[in-house]
Amino acid sequence: MTVEKAYDSDRVAEQALSRAVRTLVLARAVNRVGSFTLSFLSVLLVDDLGATLPQAGWVVTAFGLATIPSRLLGGRLADRWGRVPTIVLGLVGCAAAQLWIAASATLTSALLGAIGLGLAFELYEPPSQALVADLTTEAQRPRAYCLLTAALAVAGAVAGLLALAIGTLDLRWLLVTDAVTCLGAAVLVLLLVHEPAYGPTSRPSETSSEDYGRRTTPVSAWRDRRLLAMLAAGTLFALAYMCVILGLPLTLAARGLPPEHAGVVLTVSAVTMVAGQPLLRLRVLHGSGGGGDGFRALTIGYVVLAAGLASAAVATHLAAFCAAAVVWSVGDLLLMGHAWTIVSRLAPPGSRGAYLAAYGLSWGVATVVAPLVTTGLLAHGGPGALWSAVAGLALCLAAGQPALARLCRAPVPTLPVSD
Repeated sequence: MTVEKAYDSDRVAEQALSRAVRTLVLARAVNRVGSFTLSFLSVLLVDDLGATLPQAGWVVTAFGLATIPSRLLGGRLADRWGRVPTIVLGLVGCAAAQLWIAASATLTSALLGAIGLGLAFELYEPPSQALVADLTTEAQRPRAYCLLTAALAVAGAVAGLLALAIGTLDLRWLLVTDAVTCLGAAVLVLLLVHEPAYGPTSRPSETSSEDYGRRTTPVSAWRDRRLLAMLAAGTLFALAYMCVILGLPLTLAARGLPPEHAGVVLTVSAVTMVAGQPLLRLRVLHGSGGGGDGFRALTIGYVVLAAGLASAAVATHLAAFCAAAVVWSVGDLLLMGHAWTIVSRLAPPGSRGAYLAAYGLSWGVATVVAPLVTTGLLAHGGPGALWSAVAGLALCLAAGQPALARLCRAPVPTLPVSD
């Protein structure tokens, strides 16, 4: 990359994100704030509908399983039907399912509502991530994805506070409130987000050698070994992330601290991800020329993440855990935005939704596996073993980035056209 191109890349990265991107972030945050009612679903089933704890567990499990095909469907609809219509369908579907559950008088009805909620719950993610790629340049994309992730983290912290504040209210009305936030987010998207015919960097005339040989026709995401390699690495990162979320309160309790202080630590993490956005512009992340394709940022991010997790392994006071959270959250900041950017670049414009949906399954797999890994490590080695293991995993991922980069930079393989 020439000095002039590096300068242009930096100048584009500094430009403000479009109103459509900021609206997507706001709508997702509004919807995330309202989702605190999901924490009370089991309570509603037991207290209002007379379900046993095992029955309530099966209903929640059915919801979780339904989210897996929901994400895949969201990716397919995003590519074939459009980003904005799919986003609105998902939000309206969530609202309808929540109102169904709120009006349910029997456990069977609530089960059907929970399955419907799961089928609509992840429809939003692939089209919103694909639309971020469509509406940003290559240089802006990491910042946009990081902003989306940070907004979700902050909204999640606010949702937890709301759950504590109004959890004693009628649970059915909480579901109604959540449905209203879904509809409000849908209105925001409909009024303020306009889907372009082509993203700023997806026009055939603007395709460069740095786009990994991107095609202009849809291809099968599951036959692309580059995507599968990114999915494997992303699943390991998601596993480490979920182990942190699940293991933090248990670790605090084991160290003699109130487990509810986990909320303080996670709030510090969320604030760090928002305040740390300027770090994405550091030249060290992109090489001396100011360019790069994100793999150097991923390597640095995994090293920083490992440092934060290793610090938590020896922390004994709340302040020490908060300091560790600041460090690991800087690593998360680098990893989240650049990983999604790379996946969006791997995909042809007509398959971005499918690629992003496939990559997003890493979180579903991690959510299933993480509880077993977390409790197993805590039972056999205590908090030190848990945090040291996830720190070691982060270092292994850092070491594997050069090989992953070589694979993703290789010529595009011959891929069959999608159905």
